[in-house]
Amino acid sequence: MSERNEASTGTIETVIARAVRDLDLAVKVTLLTGAAAFALHGDDVIGLRPMIFSDGPTGVRGSEFVGGKRVALFPNATLLAQSWDEMAAQRVGEMLAGEGRAQDVDVVLGPTVNLHRSPLGGRLFEAYSEDPVLSGRLAAAYIRGIQRYGVAACVKHYVANESETDRHFVNSRVGEAALRELYLLPFEICVADANPWTIMAAYNDVNGVAATEHNELNNEVLKSEWGWDGLLMSDWGATKTAAPAANGGLDLVMPGPRGPWGDRLVAAVRSGAVAEATIDDHLARLLRLAGRVGALDGVPADRTAELGRALEPDAPAMRMPLRNLAAAGMVLLKGQDVLPLQESLITTETPLAFNSIQGPRSVLYLLIAPGTA
Repeated sequence: MSERNEASTGTIETVIARAVRDLDLAVKVTLLTGAAAFALHGDDVIGLRPMIFSDGPTGVRGSEFVGGKRVALFPNATLLAQSWDEMAAQRVGEMLAGEGRAQDVDVVLGPTVNLHRSPLGGRLFEAYSEDPVLSGRLAAAYIRGIQRYGVAACVKHYVANESETDRHFVNSRVGEAALRELYLLPFEICVADANPWTIMAAYNDVNGVAATEHNELNNEVLKSEWGWDGLLMSDWGATKTAAPAANGGLDLVMPGPRGPWGDRLVAAVRSGAVAEATIDDHLARLLRLAGRVGALDGVPADRTAELGRALEPDAPAMRMPLRNLAAAGMVLLKGQDVLPLQESLITTETPLAFNSIQGPRSVLYLLIAPGTA
């Protein structure tokens, strides 16, 4: 048996133990920064292949900004939320897993569970709603759908990143009750109900501390109180420091290959500012993700279902489910012979629909002139 295969055969935890023991510090730190915009480093010694990330959650773009494979555009999260249907959200995750595997993608960067605080929010379409319970329940279903096929979900943006304006720099000042009951709650639901394999730390500060350096939220709440064992990555370009971010619970800096860690983080360990055990924990979480998506030699991917043949985005078998998913969040009222709509028709004669999450479905009124289809 070759050194590579001997080092990598077994369980994920076996590979982690060997990597912590056999890799030198500089190699460990290198693995904790991306190799490119949407790719990680591999390592032959431990049988680790490079992992590929892709933007989500309304589709799987792949690892290229332009010129990649043609893919399907999914109904956005806000529309899906109007169905109040967890099975629909799970179906989206399952279909995205197929889109991801067709492009060799290991991690889809979604779902987004930031809350709708203002209708002027520039990225509201990526997130579900203003309600943390609805957002958390639907996102958890999405995660279960995608990860059952061995493709990782990435819940974002942790946490209190509800403003698109100045989102790279804003300091979100949030009291304990609001933080727990609103902004952390959808993430907590996802962790408890679906165990996402990755979470993305946001650009903003939370009560004066960068989200990528927030020991209380990252180490104490997410990893300790909630018992989450996944990988916490940065939003792209969000990491500004070496020792504070490493000590603050961040596991992976994206993108790469340049970043604030590298030699500076190695020096921080040598000086005692960062314990090597901290680096080893970050590495363990990275390799746990690798094992779950099938990126470690000899370790099967963690999946409960097998994908069928990949579908083209314009294939009837793809188009109809996408149409049905979009329609599930809409109620169409045709104005034939009743325009203008009387208030009584809206308030007393239009039934509210209920679904698997007990609550009313939002109604989208499309006013169509008489005589039109």
